[in-house]
Amino acid sequence: MESFLSRYRNLSVLLLLIVAQLLLLAYQVKAGEDVRLIRVWAVTAVTPLARGIEWIRGGTGGFFSGYVFLRDVQVENQRLRQEVGQLRLRTQFLSAELATADRAKALLAFRSSLPSKTLPARVIGTGTGANARVVYVDRGSTDGVMKGMAAITPEGIVGKVVAAYPTASLVQLITEQGSVAGVISQKNRVRGILKGQGSANCAVEYIQNEDKLEAGEWFFTSGADRIFPRGLPVGRVKMVGEGRGGKEVIVAPSALQAGLEEMLIVLDGVHGLIPDPQTPASSDVSILAPPPDGASTQPASSAAEPSGAGLTDADRLREKYKRIGESQGIEFGASPGRVADFNRTPTPEAPAAKPEAAKPEVAKPNAPKPVPPVKQ
Repeated sequence: MESFLSRYRNLSVLLLLIVAQLLLLAYQVKAGEDVRLIRVWAVTAVTPLARGIEWIRGGTGGFFSGYVFLRDVQVENQRLRQEVGQLRLRTQFLSAELATADRAKALLAFRSSLPSKTLPARVIGTGTGANARVVYVDRGSTDGVMKGMAAITPEGIVGKVVAAYPTASLVQLITEQGSVAGVISQKNRVRGILKGQGSANCAVEYIQNEDKLEAGEWFFTSGADRIFPRGLPVGRVKMVGEGRGGKEVIVAPSALQAGLEEMLIVLDGVHGLIPDPQTPASSDVSILAPPPDGASTQPASSAAEPSGAGLTDADRLREKYKRIGESQGIEFGASPGRVADFNRTPTPEAPAAKPEAAKPEVAKPNAPKPVPPVKQ
């Protein structure tokens, strides 16, 4: 450096003098708006450097502030996710409780409409086997449950009790292989035996190929098995066709199409009526208006009973069962919870007393003749 200055001393001094002169001129000369030229040069020279320094500082500060902000957002996001999960669980719980309340309300309404004495029960377990079609309920022998009692729901029959323990019972579903029930079709009154197949559907056997049966027709219990009371829905015909020994009928049990959680155990069954196909079964009860004052409440004599000449086999059977019930002090429709013993012989009706014909008077041979009156 010293050798360079010593060699170009004169040139170096000249350049320094020129720069000093320029600085003095810039200091003395003013640009527009009364600003010295040297200030303009200084600002112009320093601005790019200051801009770069500010960009670096702003980027670094923005990075750290953004990192802190994103960190807070992540924490808030996790907290909100936990709250959403808890709300979803609560919603599912409340939905399940609401569904349970609706089912309990429907079960209570169905129970109050039945003439049979029933006991509500809840499913607490299922069978251990892969294909086991049995469930455990929370009612046992201490509640009056016994082996052989029927289990039903508002949708239809479920099965029967095969084992009763003190605090629980084992119910065999109607779809279990070996389960049977007497059934009758709603529209054509075709009788058969419902049998479980170990699958989701059941078969109805002992139906002749000549019997009329349609797909979609409902089956109801007939009461012939002495387990299920008459008139309970069983299911709808899913498939029907002619077979070698009779019709092949597949029925989908209506009570087992959805999840099974509650049911009724029939403690004392009372037979009911099978609804007419034109008026399907309904839980609604229509209330008639009271008769006007002075109106007779007795039924018309024309609709009281069919005449003896036009009695059918069904009418005679009904009269027979009616006499059996009356002989045991049971009036049908007015004695809920009591079942007559239909194995007894009905009391024979006393023949109506015939009016005695007037006998003609016979004159006695020794009777005195009447004396004619004497005219005066």
